[in-house]
Amino acid sequence: MPLIKDRQLIVHDLGLIDYETTFLLQKKIVHDVINGADECLILCEHPPVITLGRLARAENIFLSEASLADRQIKKVHVDRGGDVTIHAPGQLVVYPILDLSRHTQDLHVYIRQIEQVAIDLLADFGILTFRNSGYTGVWTGSKKIVSIGIAVKKWVAYHGFAVNLDIDLDLFALIRPCGLDVEITSVREILKEDINAIDFKRALIDKVSRIFNFSTIERDRLCPNRP
Repeated sequence: MPLIKDRQLIVHDLGLIDYETTFLLQKKIVHDVINGADECLILCEHPPVITLGRLARAENIFLSEASLADRQIKKVHVDRGGDVTIHAPGQLVVYPILDLSRHTQDLHVYIRQIEQVAIDLLADFGILTFRNSGYTGVWTGSKKIVSIGIAVKKWVAYHGFAVNLDIDLDLFALIRPCGLDVEITSVREILKEDINAIDFKRALIDKVSRIFNFSTIERDRLCPNRP
């Protein structure tokens, strides 16, 4: 797609922030983009929270409400596609809020573009990943490393994808991730070393800008992985 002159991507790195606050912020930005504001990219991490998309089944959460409360894990129903996932510190959550009328009005193409962002990003850090035919997300070997779930309002996309950096992988035993019997991995598990979160975010912003043809980027100060 040809570059649209002077199209700017606004990047907000929110650090560690609760899910509900970020969801409300997404809704506000979606409204603004629908009304002509610049497109945005939100980067953040969340305290432990299980989110249930539009296709979620209750049996894909293996703990009772009481047990989740005891472990201080929230449960939130949201309007994205997909099933059940979990967010926690050490997972970089990425919310592109993009006007698809400027990119592609084909949701399958858009999801493939998000997957390509993740594939190219992880390749920069020496991790070979791939799409798994028939499923959404990004895999390495037999394990999933990136989950994707989106929603669209008036062709403005929101929600997005999550990359496991050094999240506690034991948390995924509490759910059936995305409704699949699949093992989950992380950058830390594969590389056996820490990744500089700011370098990772800079590389991610570069991939998003390139794949979605943004001409300029304006961003807040990038945050380290956790406070």
